[in-house]
Formats: sequence, C-alpha cells, structure tokens
Amino acid sequence: MKIGIMALQGAYLEHSLVLHELGVEAVEVRLPGDIINLDGLIIPGGESTTILKLMHGYNLFIPLQQMIRAGLPVLGTCAGMICLAKRVFNSQDSFLNPLEVMDIVVKRNAFGRQVDSFEADLEIPDLGKRPYHAVFIRAPRIDKVGPGVKVLAMLPGGTIVAARQDNILVSSFHPELTDDLRFHRYFLKLIKPGGQKHGR
Repeated sequence: MKIGIMALQGAYLEHSLVLHELGVEAVEVRLPGDIINLDGLIIPGGESTTILKLMHGYNLFIPLQQMIRAGLPVLGTCAGMICLAKRVFNSQDSFLNPLEVMDIVVKRNAFGRQVDSFEADLEIPDLGKRPYHAVFIRAPRIDKVGPGVKVLAMLPGGTIVAARQDNILVSSFHPELTDDLRFHRYFLKLIKPGGQKHGR
C-alpha cells in the first residue's frame, strides 16, 4: 500500500510517522510525478490558502481533483478539509479556490485564533465505543453537508467536526497529533485490497 502525503506545507511529517507506525509506505507529494500509482492521499493541516496556491503553482490541482473524483481515497485534516470542500464560508481571501470534491460547506478558523486551540473527547461510533481524544488547532468546522455525506463526529452542541463521503474522509482536528491510530486505520479501510492504482 502506497499513500501520498501532500508535502507542500503543514503537518505532513507527523502523518508520515503515523503511517510508518502502521506499516504503510508513505511518499511525499510535491510534484505531478509524485502522484503516480497511489493507493490513497492525505492532505494535512497547515495553511489552506498556501496549500491551494502551491497546488496550482506545481500543477497538482487539476490532476488531484480528477483523481479524487475518479475514486482516489483521500483524508483531509484541518486545512486539508478546507481544500476538499465544495465551498468555504466567510473567506476574505480571493485566492482560495478549493478542490470542490466533497459536498460540504466549511468555515475557516471557526473556533478562533491559535490561542483558542483546544482538545476534546469525541464520540465516533465508527471507531468503536472508546472516546477519541481530538486536538483542534485554529480549526475549521463543517457548517453544511450534502445528502451523500455521513457525519462521523460532532462537538457537544452539534458542531460537525468529522465526515465521510464515499472515498473522502475529513476532520477538523489533527489525528496525527495523538497516539490513537484509529482514525488513520479507518482511512486505510477505505482502500480496497488489490484495488485500482491511481495517477497512472
């Protein structure tokens, strides 16, 4: 199994360490040649505007958009979730042009600045009965989901912080910053054994 990690900016190294712990090959993605024969892709947290600008600058945006729409399993965490959204709410940045591959509306920096970062224990039934300890850092939130989107986790009060649509999995939080590997394992289950290689 070969998982690409978008390594243009952000917390890509931490995701790589988790994948290695799970015995999965991780490759850093920076150029179009890096997306050949991938089984899956992770778009990490970081600065969504910068990541999207660099995707365009390195000619990754259109190929990745096409691959995800064709079924490439992808995990987007924090900024990665913003990159995958159909629409980003309340963005003043005219350069923000998300991939528009998941039917969700996302609000950036929904919980405040860096100093407002927090942790929370979440009930995520798809991961089992044990609560999942999640780390939120300048996190976005999901304000609206389309009919094909399954909500996986909410904060008390109903704020959506994790969801799945077919081959796409997203979270407002950073699963790579905890010792709990269940979220990454859940993502890897989206990849069918012996399935199609993407990016050929």
